[in-house]
Amino acid sequence: MKQVYKAILHGDRVEWVDDAPDADGPVEVEITVETNSYGRAHNEDDIPPVSQYLQALADMGTFAEIEDPVAWQREIRKDRPLPGRE
Repeated sequence: MKQVYKAILHGDRVEWVDDAPDADGPVEVEITVETNSYGRAHNEDDIPPVSQYLQALADMGTFAEIEDPVAWQREIRKDRPLPGRE
């Protein structure tokens, strides 16, 4: 049975973040390194806040053609007949 434990890899050493596996001796592990889009190990400092993305969309005028956002959202959410179910 596989169990998942969070850890940080420092060269050839593993530092357990939360719980560590119970072991009196060596433990066989399988390590998956999670990387961000830059190919580096995941670091929260590498991720810009969502507000930066939203500001970039606003600066580009992405949704400028939508005059009334509330009416637009109501129209988008309106139920439509599903294909083949008339």
